[in-house]
Amino acid sequence: MVKRTQTTKWARIFSRSISTLTRSSVRAGTKAVGKVVEKALKPSIEKSKPPPGAGDWIRGVAIGPAGARHFRLYRPPAMRFGERLPLMVMLHGCGQDAKSFALSTRMNQVAARERFLVLYPEQDRMANPQGCWNWFDTTAGRAYGEAALIMKAIDQVCLLYPVDHSRVAVAGLSAGASMAVLLVTLHPERFKAVVMHSGIPPGTAHSTLSAIGAMHGRRASSPLKATAVTMASSWPPLMVIHGGMDHVVATSNGHAAVQVWANAAGARTCASRTMQRGKRYPMKVTDFKHRAKTVATMVEVGRLGHAWSGGAAKLPFSDESGPDASRMVWAFAAKQFRAR
Repeated sequence: MVKRTQTTKWARIFSRSISTLTRSSVRAGTKAVGKVVEKALKPSIEKSKPPPGAGDWIRGVAIGPAGARHFRLYRPPAMRFGERLPLMVMLHGCGQDAKSFALSTRMNQVAARERFLVLYPEQDRMANPQGCWNWFDTTAGRAYGEAALIMKAIDQVCLLYPVDHSRVAVAGLSAGASMAVLLVTLHPERFKAVVMHSGIPPGTAHSTLSAIGAMHGRRASSPLKATAVTMASSWPPLMVIHGGMDHVVATSNGHAAVQVWANAAGARTCASRTMQRGKRYPMKVTDFKHRAKTVATMVEVGRLGHAWSGGAAKLPFSDESGPDASRMVWAFAAKQFRAR
C-alpha cells in the first residue's frame, strides 16, 4: 500500500515537471518566433513610419500600362484655404527609396520653410533589384514606361492636392537624375526647371551594358532633338551638380549634359566663378546663356564623391561637407518660377 502511494506521488511530480517544461518550451518557442517575425518586419515597419518633422507624409500609388509605382507626398504644415503651392518632384538613386531619399536630402525641411509640396516616386525592386530607375532602357521601352508612371503620379498629385500647375520642377540623384532629365525631354511643357545631381544625360545609353560604359564616361551623348528657338523659349533650364571625385558616375557626364543643353539652345559659355560657404567644399559654377536667359548651369564640387551634396550625416549616398544641394535645387527652381 505504501509502495503504491509513493509510486503515485512520484508520477504526479513527474507529470507536473513535464507540464512545466512543456509550458516553458512553448513560451520560449513563441518568444523566439516572435523575435524572428519582429526582426523580419522591422524594415517594413521603419519604412512605413514618416520622416521626422512637421507636415504630412502621404502614401499613394500610380498605375499605368507599365505597371504600378508607389509614391510618397510631403505636404508642409498649416496649409491655408485656397493656397496653391509649387511641386518639387524628387527621384531617388540606386539603393534608395522615397523615405531614405527624403532623409538624406532633407528636402522636406526646405519645403516646410519655403512652402512647397514634394513628390517622391519610388522604384519597384521587381523592376530593378537595386532600386534604380531604368532610364537607359530605351530599346526595350522600360525607360518610357517608367517615365509615364512618374507622370501618372504627378497628374494624380496635381488633381488631388493644391498644386500650382505652373510651378513644377524635377530633380534626381544618379539614376534618378538621368530619369529626371529624360522626363523633361519627353514632357518639357510640364516643368519649369530640372536638376541633375551626379547623373548621365539622355541619349548616352540604351541598354544595361551601354549604361555601364556611360557611367565611366566612355560614351558620347546624342544631341537633343530641339531647335535653338524651341529650347530657349519653352524647354526648362537645367542645373547639373556633380562631384569631382565621383568614381561611380564620371564627372564628364555632368559636363556633357550642360553642353548638350547649351548646344541645343545655341547658348554661350559664361566665365566660371568659384564659391564657398563656410567650411563646406568649394564649388565652381558655370552658366550657359542664350541672350539674357540662363539655359544651363554647371556646379562642380571638386571634393565631392557620388553623394548628395550637403546631405544628412552618416547616411549612404550623402555627404554633409558639400554645399547644400537641396537649397541650391530650390533656389534654382524658385528663380524659374519667378521668371514665368
